[in-house]
Amino acid sequence: FVVERSSEAIATVRAACERCDWGATTREAAALRVSVDGRYRTHVMLTQGDREADYQVLLGRYGGGSHRVTVDVDPSQSSPQVGAVRVARVDVTVVGSRNPGFEALAHAPILHARPNTIGHFTDVPLLMWYEATPTPHGRSYRYSVVFSNEDGGTATDRLMATWGRTTDIEFVYGIEIDEAGRLVSEEFQGPNHVMTPFRGRHEASHPLEWTVTDNNMVSDHGTTTMRYAPAPERFDLTDVSREVVMDAHPWTYRVSTQEMMREGKIAVDPPPGSGTIPDPHRYVFVEACSELAGVRLSFGVRATTAQGAQWFDSDRGRDEFRIVRSGCFRGAVPLPAGASAPDAIRFRAWPQPDAKERDPAVRVTRVNRVFTLGDDFLPKPSTFQWMGSLSLTLDGSPRELSFLR
Repeated sequence: FVVERSSEAIATVRAACERCDWGATTREAAALRVSVDGRYRTHVMLTQGDREADYQVLLGRYGGGSHRVTVDVDPSQSSPQVGAVRVARVDVTVVGSRNPGFEALAHAPILHARPNTIGHFTDVPLLMWYEATPTPHGRSYRYSVVFSNEDGGTATDRLMATWGRTTDIEFVYGIEIDEAGRLVSEEFQGPNHVMTPFRGRHEASHPLEWTVTDNNMVSDHGTTTMRYAPAPERFDLTDVSREVVMDAHPWTYRVSTQEMMREGKIAVDPPPGSGTIPDPHRYVFVEACSELAGVRLSFGVRATTAQGAQWFDSDRGRDEFRIVRSGCFRGAVPLPAGASAPDAIRFRAWPQPDAKERDPAVRVTRVNRVFTLGDDFLPKPSTFQWMGSLSLTLDGSPRELSFLR
């Protein structure tokens, strides 16, 4: 690729891997090593297996002139029983400094692999996105990553109840820039979710970070050299949850499900609190929005079984399965095998025992999506959407919305 002046470069690698299956031990994936002008830039894990797919990676900053991208299979980081790898093409997009998107690309972090994931095909960074927001000084960029799972932290059944996914989504880096383009501040989410000033090294203006905990917190220093640089995409999350990033890349649902299968986190009718989940096909996923203060919230869906119409609640009788954050959220609830598609949704609320608010309250304002997964573990079309105002009493009494309106 040719660069006229200092620019950021993004490569789209279209590739497939015979016999690769993210859900199969010893055949999980082939790893590609991407270099520019002979210098290592990033690894790409072919998580989508034998499907020819595009993988977008950030190559970094380059000055004027001609540059050459090389993509090679890295046997040392590939599963031992995969087949041939086919790289169909590599397309490079050059984003110059005068492009409105340059600044956000120029500060995107580069993530080094967590030591205990190398060679184990777990908790892989799948996507990166950023949000851009005006500030009193200028503007800020916040970068987050979708990991294929988290080996530590929230148990899988609680993840589904309160987040509606088994991926791990983490804020990894934030920066504020003043109106003159000068750096005001940098921070990252360190261990124990502590926001910490970034004092590490940069490559051009890209911060170098290391994933250091089993729930994918990061640090500004580390020892591993294998790294990932998914190209960041801009998203506006107004009136939607962070999981819309996954919706824009539905293959992430399949990859995360395959990882759950391989790691033994899916079982036959496991009880709530076991840390495992039933067949993901049985889950109903819900995205809704609420104004919540000092309250725990759950939702339920109505479906017909052999015993007739029944309600199935996302908290499954467990307080820790309830949602405690305000704004838009995802959650998911499993139905019994053979149940019909849902035809109604309800919401319930309880005060938080340790709430600091004097007047706890909750109001549901939107239901954005209700969907299930298809045979291919990709999201099916939503069956319900609603906007309005649904105030809840804090005694667990339900308020219902019928899908037949």
